[in-house]
Amino acid sequence: MAGTTSFNDIKRQFKDNKRLRLITYAVVGLIVVILGYILYRQFVYAPNNLKANEGYYRGLNLAAKDSVDAAIAELEPFVKKNDGYQGGEVAEFTLARQYMAKGDFQKALKLLEGVKLKDTYGPAMALGLQGDCYSELGKYKDAMDMYIDAAEANENEWTTPTYLFKAGQVAEEIKDFEKAKELYERINKDYYMFGQQKSIDKYIARVSN
Repeated sequence: MAGTTSFNDIKRQFKDNKRLRLITYAVVGLIVVILGYILYRQFVYAPNNLKANEGYYRGLNLAAKDSVDAAIAELEPFVKKNDGYQGGEVAEFTLARQYMAKGDFQKALKLLEGVKLKDTYGPAMALGLQGDCYSELGKYKDAMDMYIDAAEANENEWTTPTYLFKAGQVAEEIKDFEKAKELYERINKDYYMFGQQKSIDKYIARVSN
């Protein structure tokens, strides 16, 4: 009997207290969203992601053999079907490289803008390839900005000096020698080994005159 009274009290409080109702609806809504997300990840995203990871290898193998047209034919439908999954993103990155190989830099650029890789170097490389596309299209200022973004996407001893160097070269193309000097000097200061490999002093001297 006490339990029935307590339940009725709760019902009455719920009915009379607007704040309690709002909080309850918010908590229930949040639980539904969290459960929905967990169920989606477990039963929809994870199996599809695994399938996508397994499925792009045929396209990658064709790309590795320089079978550009065959790789495009394999990868295009795969990307459409698996966009948003990691396998689909890797396939989209590879598809963009195939269009670059064919000289279709506009199409490659559009694909690369949509690539969302999650590994260590992938995001920087996707930005760096966008810089390559802009450079090939003669848009050197856009290329320089994109290379700098690529250099700073994940600072490390490989991609960062590589893209700083490319940014310096396109800075020279647009005759922004002060910016080129700044980029080359940053390589010399922070990435000494890379700078030695490129004889970076030679580039610094060139843009300083």
